[in-house]
Amino acid sequence: MAKATPPSSSAYDGIVSRHLNRRFSRPVARLLNHTPATPNQVTVVSLLLATGSLALFAAGYPIVAGVLVQVCSIVDGVDGDLARLKGLATPFGSFFDAVVDRYADGMVLLGLTIWAADTNDGSLPWIAGFVALIGTFSVTYTRARIDATRRTMFDRGLSSLASRDVRLLVIMVGAVAGLGLQTLLAIAVLANVVVLLRLAAARTALRG
Repeated sequence: MAKATPPSSSAYDGIVSRHLNRRFSRPVARLLNHTPATPNQVTVVSLLLATGSLALFAAGYPIVAGVLVQVCSIVDGVDGDLARLKGLATPFGSFFDAVVDRYADGMVLLGLTIWAADTNDGSLPWIAGFVALIGTFSVTYTRARIDATRRTMFDRGLSSLASRDVRLLVIMVGAVAGLGLQTLLAIAVLANVVVLLRLAAARTALRG
């Protein structure tokens, strides 16, 4: 079974997916369309890539880890593209992809936190990592919990700035630049500010 997606998923993409990731994920999906590969298998590959980034961060190879994080972000779009090409989109596939993405996010942030803690004294990296993780999961949860008729209100404007594709690109750039703690702090602030913006927007939208 595969991931269920709208007929035109690009309308739901974050800015990074729309302008960067899809340039790679769609050609890869077209290549895989002629193989036995399934969308769910691609989803598992994205989790393995995230796990690899964790290991590389922990081993002290942040540049390679950061590049792998961005590859993971691109591969995350391949499963949906492949599902549409093969006509394999299912509700379970969409559910499976969403759950796996959360595990992958946790892997990436744990790796980034371990690296930041190794290069910075004190407990601040661990605190920043925890706040970044909570914010990251809450960004996803706010979109999942709002009713379906209003869900797209979080796909545009300031409330969309902490989408998964944006967060992973920030992590890649920060890792390549050698800024582990600063990147964690940026993700923590960005994700939680967006959650606050979404709460304010939801309060207005759901008041009636």
